[in-house]
Amino acid sequence: MKRQAGLWIDHREAFVVLIGDNAEETERIESGMEKHVRFSGRSASEEGSEDDQRDRQFASHLNKFYDEVISHIRDAESILLFGPGEAKGELKKRLANVGLGERVVGVETVDKMTDREIAAKVRQHFQKR
Repeated sequence: MKRQAGLWIDHREAFVVLIGDNAEETERIESGMEKHVRFSGRSASEEGSEDDQRDRQFASHLNKFYDEVISHIRDAESILLFGPGEAKGELKKRLANVGLGERVVGVETVDKMTDREIAAKVRQHFQKR
């Protein structure tokens, strides 16, 4: 069974579309990240500045989110990534780090899209191939 995956991603959520033999699945994965990240924690004197701590917490949180997304698309032979910001590029690097980088067939910058628009874009991309 040939599986293809397309996903719209930003730092707050990913919308995954999996296409297989005459079947299509969609799933939304929330990162749990707020628009303006605020982590409570230790004092600034405990290991670098507060900004450094926030950056590390943000990166750690995003890595968990990306790992969750990867677990949903791991079986895909072809992966299309798109979205508005940096998350698609960060996920592409993460995919390369886990040995799935060669499966990425495209990375595109697009604005906010509805679930239906995302699914239609993924279908259209893979019908061309």
